[in-house]
Amino acid sequence: MLALAATTLTWVPAPALAQAPEQIINGTFDSGHAPWWGTSNITLDSSSGELCADIPGATVNPWDVIIGQDNVSLVAGETYRYSFVATATSDFSGRALIQLPADPWTQYLAVYPQMTAEANTYTYTFTSPVSLPNAQVAFQMGGSATPWRFCVDNVSLQGGAPPDVYKPDTGPRVRINQVGYLTHGPKNATVVTEATNALPWQLLNGAGTVVASGSSIPRGVDVSSGQNVHSIDFSGYVVAGAGYTLVADGETSRPFDLGGNLYGQLRDDALKFYYPQRSGIEILGSLRPGYARPAGHLGVAPNTGDTAVPCQPGICDYTLDVSSGWYDAGDHGKYVVNGGISVFQLMNAFERTRYARAAQPFTDGQLAIPESGNGVPDILDEARWEMEFLLRMQVPAGKPLAGMVHHKMHDNEWTGLPLLPHLDPKRRELHPPSTAATLNLAATAAQAARLFAPYDPAFARRSLTAARAAWAAALAHPALYASPSDSTGGGAYEDFDVRDEFYWAAAELFLTTGEAPFRDFVLGSPLHTADIWTEQGINWREVAALARMDLAMVPSNLLDRTAVRQSVVTGATKYLDTLNAHAYGLPYAPADNMFAWGSTSQILNNMVVMATAHDITGDKRFADGVAQGMDYILGRNALNISYVTGYGEVSAENQHSRWYAHQLNPALPHPPRGTLSGGPNSSLQDPIAQQKLKGCVAQFCFIDDIESYSTNELTINWNAPLAWIAAFLAGQGDGSAAPATSCQVSYVKQDEWSDGFNVQVTLHNTGASAINGWTLRWSFLGGQTVTRAWSANASQSGSTVSATHLPWNALIPPGEAVSFGFLGAPAAGPNPTPALFTLNGAACLTR
Repeated sequence: MLALAATTLTWVPAPALAQAPEQIINGTFDSGHAPWWGTSNITLDSSSGELCADIPGATVNPWDVIIGQDNVSLVAGETYRYSFVATATSDFSGRALIQLPADPWTQYLAVYPQMTAEANTYTYTFTSPVSLPNAQVAFQMGGSATPWRFCVDNVSLQGGAPPDVYKPDTGPRVRINQVGYLTHGPKNATVVTEATNALPWQLLNGAGTVVASGSSIPRGVDVSSGQNVHSIDFSGYVVAGAGYTLVADGETSRPFDLGGNLYGQLRDDALKFYYPQRSGIEILGSLRPGYARPAGHLGVAPNTGDTAVPCQPGICDYTLDVSSGWYDAGDHGKYVVNGGISVFQLMNAFERTRYARAAQPFTDGQLAIPESGNGVPDILDEARWEMEFLLRMQVPAGKPLAGMVHHKMHDNEWTGLPLLPHLDPKRRELHPPSTAATLNLAATAAQAARLFAPYDPAFARRSLTAARAAWAAALAHPALYASPSDSTGGGAYEDFDVRDEFYWAAAELFLTTGEAPFRDFVLGSPLHTADIWTEQGINWREVAALARMDLAMVPSNLLDRTAVRQSVVTGATKYLDTLNAHAYGLPYAPADNMFAWGSTSQILNNMVVMATAHDITGDKRFADGVAQGMDYILGRNALNISYVTGYGEVSAENQHSRWYAHQLNPALPHPPRGTLSGGPNSSLQDPIAQQKLKGCVAQFCFIDDIESYSTNELTINWNAPLAWIAAFLAGQGDGSAAPATSCQVSYVKQDEWSDGFNVQVTLHNTGASAINGWTLRWSFLGGQTVTRAWSANASQSGSTVSATHLPWNALIPPGEAVSFGFLGAPAAGPNPTPALFTLNGAACLTR
């Protein structure tokens, strides 16, 4: 996800300074324009006492047109004030740079003045990290489709400026979930205060009436923020409504709602994020108003595209069509290990609906994508777009390392911001195969094989064939690692421990095929019984938990499945204990207080473990923990910001992206509603973060700036757990405890042969009232189908079967039962007993 590019420092007007030496020569253009220079496609004109140039149209990149001055002196540690006056005959966002004058063109100041026909003064401050006698001042003005005229005057660079101190606007000191709380769920807030004793609080409804009150709980200094804080718990108030506020210590929170349908739209928006991330397809404005763009990387000018991509020099002698797939993050690269966990979690969110209580179904037409209406749930159609790319990255038969998978594919050089995909001029390259990438394909293709079997058996077979080939290739080449130095034009994504990828791939292949070699590999893996529930949790490099949770949830004949399920509950309890001890309700407390790159996704993935424990046990405390974790994501945090674009009164909206680049070019959009920012990152790998956030404490290591790729990037593997968790919470209704079950199901396979099986189902009424009319639903593992039923009407959609009463057996008195049976056609692989039965929408116990 590392997306290096031109880096900027947020500009802040500086106060008046004492006169300091001027570093710019002839910045007023009173006597011509020497020593200023321009690229060969423009003519400099200083006849009017300012420097002007007619900028040609039909340029692609900002650096296609440059005006500059060389040999500008910088001193390390000195803070400079840089200013100029500029006009543009057509509104334009240019680039003003102070940089190294040669490769790698390191930029010490990179800003994007929004210029108009009116003469405006632009003033910036920055601290030079280096001493340099020959820095370059440059105005990059390319990238316009139409010609225009640029003029600049009074260019000045002077030292001695006061340092630019960044101070985030954190708003009111009462921090809440800015979207809201489930009516019958947990409701917690954090108050930043100097008080050490309990404080009174009041809850006000939308009309401003006090509806609840109480006292805060002092928590002392929170290590993750360095703040003295109190907690407020107002869970006892259970009246739905909009526009609530919480008042404490003289501060009023931002508004929020109480309700029972707070997360359904977030689930859909988080999934809709993927369509405009697609490579190789036009993004239609009719489906995403405001986000239309031409197809990117189709093999037409100015880029070579993804339809016939060669390897890096010396790596292979073939080209591959690796079109389709999602752009990984804010750049144009596509990476197998990042795509693998992302597409897995989307497919896993769908598969969860087969086995989990209170899971809302995913439907065809839900996401407004081109495939909507084809009879396949949209979430699977979206996942297939990425799976097609992963499958195409496999080394062809007959070639060296056949069956292995190329680690990644991206430009041969870094590009700058903004840059729409179809305008990318760089050469695309395949990078060497790796064991990690190969096992990512083995795992996800095996998963896809069982999920797509009811909808597209041919694609399911193709996926399983690829998964088997990848597994065999990985066994033959168990230690091919991506190079950590292979980071020009794209992130390296190195991983030197692939035991977890082997475990994950074996687990998915076992669940899909039921075959003994994969089962034995799972049972023999040291990770199968290890404590894998670390604070940093699940990410593209650490995938053992994905295997463990699927082994716990997907039906199989695994002998120690009960112990596997208990291990997930143990891990979830660990995360829940961390959350309950945290003043901001976080299931995340790294021992060194160093928040990781993409910390929001780490937090969400820890919540996935808690949600899975709830699916296993039905214990409401795990569901409540998930809801509290979402409070942090949506505003109950030290910065008082929602990390999801468009959700909450104040949300991140300038995530690092080459095409959602409104901050740099007002003609381009912000990221779509439902886009997750990576969030606080203590390591501060980008210049903006290093300049503005030096010395930050954990939660404060974040800035909503498009150039801060280390704290504010968007990625496919961060939105995946957001969508997963939003789907889980959407299924929790208003947060009420699930009603007691009033039914029990016995599902007995009476016979099974090569081309069929015979099942007897008995439905018991364990409640106190009669059941008058019933529909019993369950899902098969893969492509099994009901061919004939008796004593019930049976219908099937995908893998889900609905069995409905006949007139004579509609009534089931308390304590009694009805039975029906069916013949089924098998699918490739195992045919386990379904894990979840629902009667008229409510879960039943199984015998």
